[in-house]
Amino acid sequence: MAVKKSTILESARRTLKMESSAIEAMAEQLSEDFDVVVKKLLKSNGRLIITGIGKSGNIAQKLVATFISTGQPAVFMHAADAIHGDLGNVHKNDIVLCISKSGDSPEIKVLVPLLKSMGTTLIGMVSNVHSFLGKQSDHILHTPVEKEACPNNLAPTTSTTLQLALGDALAVALMECRGFTAKDFARYHPGGALGKKLYVKVADLLGNNSDPAVKPDTPIKDVIIEISSKRLGATAVVDKSGLVGVITDGDLRRMLQHKTDFSKLKAKDIMSSQPRTIESTELAVEAFHVMESNHITSLIVLKSGKYKGIIHLHDILKEGIF
Repeated sequence: MAVKKSTILESARRTLKMESSAIEAMAEQLSEDFDVVVKKLLKSNGRLIITGIGKSGNIAQKLVATFISTGQPAVFMHAADAIHGDLGNVHKNDIVLCISKSGDSPEIKVLVPLLKSMGTTLIGMVSNVHSFLGKQSDHILHTPVEKEACPNNLAPTTSTTLQLALGDALAVALMECRGFTAKDFARYHPGGALGKKLYVKVADLLGNNSDPAVKPDTPIKDVIIEISSKRLGATAVVDKSGLVGVITDGDLRRMLQHKTDFSKLKAKDIMSSQPRTIESTELAVEAFHVMESNHITSLIVLKSGKYKGIIHLHDILKEGIF
């Protein structure tokens, strides 16, 4: 059966609008319990145990990953497995976040009294505050759902979106209260492009052959040799006082366009006297942004103001930062 493109797009827009409207409504109804939960987690020296079943359990697993990566110790405990031995995961000082739309599923009804008997602080993330979970929870994170985006009002769609959004709001609030910085984030994400953006510095990308340099009076022929041998497409021009300029492949091409005889030319005759520079202690991602904004492919690297070398765009790309 053929379905019109317009009908498909209308369905998508309807779903997105329904879920975004539900998030806005939830934000307006957010209670003081949210504030209390954040403060309890900040004071706790235990972990955040997040439990749920079905689609809510899937959301719980995602939120555990978010909390762990943003400085909040967290563990996922499947609600069904919890009553078959996994309750041993819960320690004395832990706080339990139980996620459920209805709050009345059989597994939740068995699990909650066991958690309460352990003296655990129980947070219920639930749509129905009058449910078993809602009534038994010490604090409620309300996810009010009038209707699922599913046309049959059955498949968890709007409800799981609200759970995910409220969990993210909790993680972000904890980050902000703790002053969790990009450097802290990098400690938990050392691998991949994300981690490298946060910890790889310009100095880390300088190789053994990355410091081409000539003097202001160096003949052009020798300048070309220096640029070619170091394979960076540029060379610094330095004198006793330090860096005075840079010569790039582009400078050489422009020289050839305007000069037929360059046998008597020196480096100082064609160099750019105001080269773009970056300190070796800066992050490599910052070097990339400087190159991108200035439409260049290499940067002079300084260490405490003194010439250290040249970093090329390829060095950053080869490292896998982008």
